[in-house]
Amino acid sequence: METGLGSEGCYVGRETGSGASFVYDPWRLYNTQAITNANILLAGVLGRGKSALAKTMAFRLAAFGVRTYVPSDPKGEWGPVAEALGARPLVLGRGMATRINPLDPGRRPSGIDEPTWDREVRARRISLLQALTETGLGRPLRPVERNALYLALDRVAQSEADLERRRTPVLPDVVDALMNPTAEMARAIGIRSGAELAAQARDAALELRRLVVGDLAGLFDGPTTHPLEFDAAMQVVDTSRLAGDDTAVALLMTCASAWMEAAIADPSSGRRLVVYDEAWRMMRLPALVRRMQAHWKLSRAWGISNVAVIHRLSDLGAVGDANSEAVALARGLLADCSTRIVYAQETDQLASTASQLGLTDVEASLLPNLPIGRGLWKVGRRSFVVDHLRSPEEADLVDTDMRMR
Repeated sequence: METGLGSEGCYVGRETGSGASFVYDPWRLYNTQAITNANILLAGVLGRGKSALAKTMAFRLAAFGVRTYVPSDPKGEWGPVAEALGARPLVLGRGMATRINPLDPGRRPSGIDEPTWDREVRARRISLLQALTETGLGRPLRPVERNALYLALDRVAQSEADLERRRTPVLPDVVDALMNPTAEMARAIGIRSGAELAAQARDAALELRRLVVGDLAGLFDGPTTHPLEFDAAMQVVDTSRLAGDDTAVALLMTCASAWMEAAIADPSSGRRLVVYDEAWRMMRLPALVRRMQAHWKLSRAWGISNVAVIHRLSDLGAVGDANSEAVALARGLLADCSTRIVYAQETDQLASTASQLGLTDVEASLLPNLPIGRGLWKVGRRSFVVDHLRSPEEADLVDTDMRMR
């Protein structure tokens, strides 16, 4: 094992053996070419401290001006950290008054004129509607369905633009246009009548309708009530009230990600840490993994550090069939993480973990016996064993075992 990444960055703890302080800053390490990207993979079995590490790093990086965004908090554990930084989590669930309008344009980045911004908003809305529909259907859209979505969105956007007071379209408007297409919409794509187009786009329309009048009604079917505060030190979307419904969480994350993209694409938005807690749940849905992969690929252009928190490396291969798109995309995320942090692993995971991370025999032999809070850090081509240290205040803030005690 090696010693030291320098003295600039967020304090993590101490290296075992030498006792030297260990600090970490993915942006500084990228600028010094120690790593090729700022993305992080964090793996560890339950109860070994991986979530505590993610929360503590986010909390400490706020002192360096780094804002954190958690697009899904499936266990409701990030709220106290956000509140300690003066932010409030956005809590969503069935029966609550809080709504997200997935068609909200978000904040226009500086330096982009209105016509260019309108085109970007349309492209994002199309991508979002397609992702929402594909996630619900569990398959890619057929060409007719995809084009029907484009036409329905344009019809709604045009009618809204004609209003004296322009307002943001909402999903019920798009669903209505999709279920009742005009003859003009049909002719635009070579279909004889609106009724025939409605029949061919029926599955897509019904899936989107689920977000309006089905079991997910009340989450996405009206104007946004509590917009995300991207200028806050931390923004958390609490999805714990949707626990057990991975599809609903994925749909919610897809909506929230569209807003996030507008904020983090702004050159003046600064550095951001984007934490995907319990990432293995999200990787089960190809439409969402494709969106995550795009964020990984654009991390350098956007100046962000993505963090994927999983239990074990085999989670990446368990999101679908062996040769499926989901597995290929999930493993691609690993390849695009220059920093890999591994906490304790079961003995039956050693071979696959060592193979995927390129561990030496000595490094692999450490994994089954790592105590709570100790992790193997692979930063670029260098390796470290680090004990994560917390103050008493931080320990209370990131505690996930309070109810068990």
